[in-house]
Amino acid sequence: MVCSFRGYASPENYPRAPEPTFVNVAFFIIALGTLATAAVAMSLRNLIHSALLLIGSWAGIGAFYLWAGAEFVAFGQVLVYVGAVSMVVLFAVLLTRHSRDDSGFEPDSIGRAVSALIVGGTVLGVLVGAVLSTPLKSATEVPAAVQVRSLGLQLMGPHAAALLVVGVVLTVALLGAVVIASPDRPADRKEEP
Repeated sequence: MVCSFRGYASPENYPRAPEPTFVNVAFFIIALGTLATAAVAMSLRNLIHSALLLIGSWAGIGAFYLWAGAEFVAFGQVLVYVGAVSMVVLFAVLLTRHSRDDSGFEPDSIGRAVSALIVGGTVLGVLVGAVLSTPLKSATEVPAAVQVRSLGLQLMGPHAAALLVVGVVLTVALLGAVVIASPDRPADRKEEP
């Protein structure tokens, strides 16, 4: 009598692990680059360098969208985050930067680090619990392919007003940041001829 495990009579018939393909290797390179730039951006004390590395992380997310086949979202990621939001972040850092001594740790930075680890661990626990308790069903139907052209027509057609409102809100936010960051002028300052 031959004892078989899950229908396999011998070890030669066991299923093999999938061999790494170009698609899998590309995914791991994109993921490693994105996570590495984000981790280095969080660890640096220089805000300009952190903002530049954050741009690299956003570009990695755009590359992941391209890898997943969502070209419109990838181009939106590059245009909005890599282009616009990164410039807003850089302007905000440059406008609000005060001269300070970055030579060492502040006395309360250890307490902040411990608090950050506790809050981060709590958020991670909640997310892991939510993912593990969610029943994941496999898709039975293939969703219809959406063309980038049809998305563009929808954005420039019936949803054009919403797109304009978002643009105005972002412009007002940038102007508000500039006004808040500008130094106060004394009221009794005399103009010189």
